[in-house]
Amino acid sequence: MTDISVIVPLLNEAESLSELCSRIDAVMKQESFSYEVILVDDGSTDNSWEVIQKLAGENSSLHGIRFRRNYGKSAALFCGFRQAVGEVVITMDADLQDSPEEIPGLYRMIVNDGFDVVSGWKQKRKDNALTKNLPSKVYNATARCITGIKLHDMNCGLKAYRKDVVKSIEVYGEMHRYIPYLAKNAGFTHIGEKPVHHDKRKYGKSKFGMNRFVNGFLDLLSLWFLSTFGKKPMHFFGYNGIFMFLVGFVMTIWIIVEKLVHQAQGLKYRAVTDQPLFYLALMAVVLGVMLFLTGFLGEMIARSSSERNDYNIKDQF
Repeated sequence: MTDISVIVPLLNEAESLSELCSRIDAVMKQESFSYEVILVDDGSTDNSWEVIQKLAGENSSLHGIRFRRNYGKSAALFCGFRQAVGEVVITMDADLQDSPEEIPGLYRMIVNDGFDVVSGWKQKRKDNALTKNLPSKVYNATARCITGIKLHDMNCGLKAYRKDVVKSIEVYGEMHRYIPYLAKNAGFTHIGEKPVHHDKRKYGKSKFGMNRFVNGFLDLLSLWFLSTFGKKPMHFFGYNGIFMFLVGFVMTIWIIVEKLVHQAQGLKYRAVTDQPLFYLALMAVVLGVMLFLTGFLGEMIARSSSERNDYNIKDQF
């Protein structure tokens, strides 16, 4: 039985790989862990793959996966999760900003403390305060509000998972930022965090720009919607459609009644079609009908999905 699987997604990190693998191996031997390291080359254009091959030849615990082109971190983690055999799965970045010396503490929180997921928390970041720290604080505050998971650093690459967790979730697109939320939606609710050491990047440069925060927020909204209404779209579109329709209907009745009252009393009045409120009411009715039909079509698609009865069973006898 393998105690730990370490999954390292990487892109053009040839300079750091040798030191990273050496530090991981030293920690594992010191703690007497049986382990494997899965290095996932996400379409590197430097000599990362050659370095991986060389390191694997020197250490049988190292395995490599190489993509033909760059697919992104989520794809790399998905393939690593699929291949992992360790009872505890640990993910970390290849840039040496994540410390391999944190592995034993993360492992014990899973095995001894019973956590399903443990996320690293870089309390003292070594990044630029303006371009990284401040946007990260805003991003994490938003994530805590929407997901209900009280993590200070949702996007930290250093995380530990119970094996069942990574085998029960599907990471795609850019959803690697929200694996704790995916785990929560799959029924793994014992989620914790551990303050971890954070180092400055030693080699190369960051592969992420400011656009990751905008993309991350959009992905979070998508994930929230799919997890909440993915199997019951009518509950979202139907309710909002009925509300919009009723608003438009009430506005229309009000305009007509107002005209009739003014007409009966011999007061001056405008034709219904001359009033801007009439067109707002008409737009609300049309939007309401469209939203309701969208919910109806979404419901038909959801009922036709092969995953409509895909449930995560914890125990059975």
